[in-house]
Amino acid sequence: MPLEMGRVRKAQPPPKIWQALDGCDRLRQPAEQMPIPNKLSLTLPEAGPNSVENIPIRSDQGFCSEKSSSSGALIINADDWGRDYETTQRIFDCTSRGTVSSVSAMVFMDDSERASALAREARIDEGLHLNFTMPFTWPKCPAPYLERQHELVVYLSRHSLAQVVFHPGLARSFDYLVKGQLDEYSRLYGAAPERIDGHHHMHLCANVVLGRLLPAGTLVRRNFSFQPGEKSLVNRLYRKAVDRRLAKRHRTVDFLFSLPPLEPRGRLERIRSLARQFVVEVETHPVNSEEYVFLTEGEAVRWAGDVPIAARFFANQFKQ
Repeated sequence: MPLEMGRVRKAQPPPKIWQALDGCDRLRQPAEQMPIPNKLSLTLPEAGPNSVENIPIRSDQGFCSEKSSSSGALIINADDWGRDYETTQRIFDCTSRGTVSSVSAMVFMDDSERASALAREARIDEGLHLNFTMPFTWPKCPAPYLERQHELVVYLSRHSLAQVVFHPGLARSFDYLVKGQLDEYSRLYGAAPERIDGHHHMHLCANVVLGRLLPAGTLVRRNFSFQPGEKSLVNRLYRKAVDRRLAKRHRTVDFLFSLPPLEPRGRLERIRSLARQFVVEVETHPVNSEEYVFLTEGEAVRWAGDVPIAARFFANQFKQ
């Protein structure tokens, strides 16, 4: 049962404000702000491997019934840039081969400073990978950030429903850590991030989304895309509600998938097919051997075929 403000209560159906089911979530400019409810109590969305077999492209499931206003694109984004030396180097190998379009950079981590210099030198397209759940490992990380993050690590790991509950007592800690990571990214990369996602997708937790902590107009990673029936109705409504809210203040892509599982092969073929008409982001972690081999030994290029892997994430093309 969902938790709210420390009490257990019977699950309620999603409020009407979260039930916008028509249209599609495309890469677009933010629209007028929608009123934000004070509480959120819905089923936790799982962030993990997903399939796209026979995903219908139709308006009643939240996907466009016609071609997106943006041209199609296959974007492969590698997470955890700067986490440690091995992770950075494996991602760099992939970018050098043209099989990774862009990276999501962590700050206050062991390899963050070296990774930022490498990204600037190699002209790698990077965004911010917000981190609330993995302890900062940079030896020079200021103590206040370590203390605030420890609070959030304990809270978010305590219960699987923690991320969907707005915790007023931790609002300042979330705000402090978001601003701190934005500032550190700007110090390392010389400018504010145009694109933001999160470790374990915690950039979509209630305190961040309802607190409107991410800068308006930035390109923000949406929820994973699932076909009807693959997740429960409430789960899919929750995902849709969060994605709708993101689209009011931010830009989002049409579809998001993880690279694994690599089998069955029809799943990857469906992703490539969608990328002909829609902006599709594929999330990858090359530190994992299976993904690294796929991206560096020619299989990714053979899979993409006549749908080229984007050279960048296109963030610069959508500046306001």
